[in-house]
Amino acid sequence: MGVWLSIDGEGSLVDRHEARVSVFDHGLTVGDGIFETIKVMEGEPLAVTRHLRRLQRSCEVLGLHAPDLGEITDGIAAVLGSDSDSARLGRLRITVTGGAGPLASDRGDASVTVVIAVSVMQPWPATTSAILVPWVRNERSAITGAKSTSYAENVAALAWAHERGYSEGLFVNTVGQLCEGTGTNVFVVHGETVMTPPLTSGCLAGVTRELLVEWGLAIEKDLALEDLHSADEVFLTSSTRDVHPVVHLGERAWDGAGSVTRQVAAQYVRRIAQDIDP
Repeated sequence: MGVWLSIDGEGSLVDRHEARVSVFDHGLTVGDGIFETIKVMEGEPLAVTRHLRRLQRSCEVLGLHAPDLGEITDGIAAVLGSDSDSARLGRLRITVTGGAGPLASDRGDASVTVVIAVSVMQPWPATTSAILVPWVRNERSAITGAKSTSYAENVAALAWAHERGYSEGLFVNTVGQLCEGTGTNVFVVHGETVMTPPLTSGCLAGVTRELLVEWGLAIEKDLALEDLHSADEVFLTSSTRDVHPVVHLGERAWDGAGSVTRQVAAQYVRRIAQDIDP
């Protein structure tokens, strides 16, 4: 089982127990980095082209030098080839940091650090639960739109949700509009209409979210809290959850996944089966 590691522009597969980065790496000291999480099924990374495209966009937002995508692709193949168990159903993580730097916010002149690793992923349960957290997402943040390793806000909010018995925590933004989960995009269903907050809400451009909108299975719309509370159905999406029905939202509960959510989920599964890299 190996990890692909690139430091100072030199990348290679190393044993995961031997993989090391500097204690001065900017990703460690100040969270200066970006990442992608990709679902792996039967040795194939799902929607890898879109994930790598977003990785480049995240680097641009943070001002990081984007790594060579050819090398990243080779690294993914090497990592998956080294771990057959994780390659059957796995969580592939690509992390890019600012590299070794000073113990301050200023970056040094080192090349970016790149880490590619995979682990076995346990399937999510058929349905899930969510609760609004008491903090807001800043839609005007300097890193809005980047999948940043500065994830402590999400860690704290998710822990708060877990302490109350929920799988996911949902944020509103600074103007009170529904935004996203700590690691998910959120969708609400009113009648036959499936809606999700637009990117201007401050939410991350999730790959699964992007596909549902592109395929005409959902529309983008500014959503107030009332739109969430009065929804007929609610579901979450992420690269590992796919389309995940919410059956327990705060004090509300449903008997099971709604018919519209089931239809969207079935469409998603069918399309991915036809093309794993849409």
